[in-house]
Amino acid sequence: MRFNENAELDTSQVSDQRGMGGRVAVGGGGLGILGLIIYFVISQLGGGEALPSGAGFGDVSPDQQVGSEAIAERCRTGADANREADCRAVAFINSIQAYWEDQFAGSGADYRTAQTNFFSGGVQTGGCGSASSAAGPFYCPADAEVYIDLNFFTELEQRFGATGGPFVEAYVLAHEYGHHVQNLLGTSDRVQPGTGPTSDSVRLELQADCYAGAWANHATTTPTESGEPLIIGVTSEDIAAALDAASRIGDDFIQRELGGGRVDTTQFSHGSSEQRQKWYNVGFESGDPNRCNTFDTNSL
Repeated sequence: MRFNENAELDTSQVSDQRGMGGRVAVGGGGLGILGLIIYFVISQLGGGEALPSGAGFGDVSPDQQVGSEAIAERCRTGADANREADCRAVAFINSIQAYWEDQFAGSGADYRTAQTNFFSGGVQTGGCGSASSAAGPFYCPADAEVYIDLNFFTELEQRFGATGGPFVEAYVLAHEYGHHVQNLLGTSDRVQPGTGPTSDSVRLELQADCYAGAWANHATTTPTESGEPLIIGVTSEDIAAALDAASRIGDDFIQRELGGGRVDTTQFSHGSSEQRQKWYNVGFESGDPNRCNTFDTNSL
């Protein structure tokens, strides 16, 4: 896949805080966050350390400050997104939010744009306390914003063994915006706390995966404010890379491959690898977020 070189980027949807937050311990108050990866398992696995710097995202270390003005200067068009990883993330965010704005408008509702915060090492959220980059990307319902250490994408490849690639980044970001949609629709408020293979928390995460797949189906046809789609030519290889990433962050894979080998389904909070792939595919193949009803009793 590539980006339309003439399409304009909107960096107002991103706040670049890299180098500002410093290192924050896991468990520093990040309650209520909705993350791509199981939060307590990462901490149990000794994941409190900061993620490795690099990943092509400006090669920013935790003690190096970047700032939103710098990214606004660099990331102006799709041509910049084709050249720079930071700008690529901005382009994905623009496309994902444009898709949901259209979906909400089609049902007579208003979509509220959410800010994405790039950070390094750790971050203080506006409503969910502090969190370390080791928690993985997450959404905070209390302030309705997305948080991500972009070096997480290196972690996916090096620690989880994912194939990697631009559309993996798109999947991760689209999943977090799936949580934003759930927050706007009130779905998150109806979730009962708890873990287990059929728990509400698993259903919530699988629905976010499905929403990510629905966006992917429309990625090449969704225009942004410039009037042109940002994304060109999503291939079967792109979708395969996203599905591979989904398989690497299933509860069973994390427990078996990174947590000592024993799979305990009673502690599932995000769904198995098979379920995560299944629901991303449901969204992608149908292109219809209404098909993402993981809360149907028999859906899992």
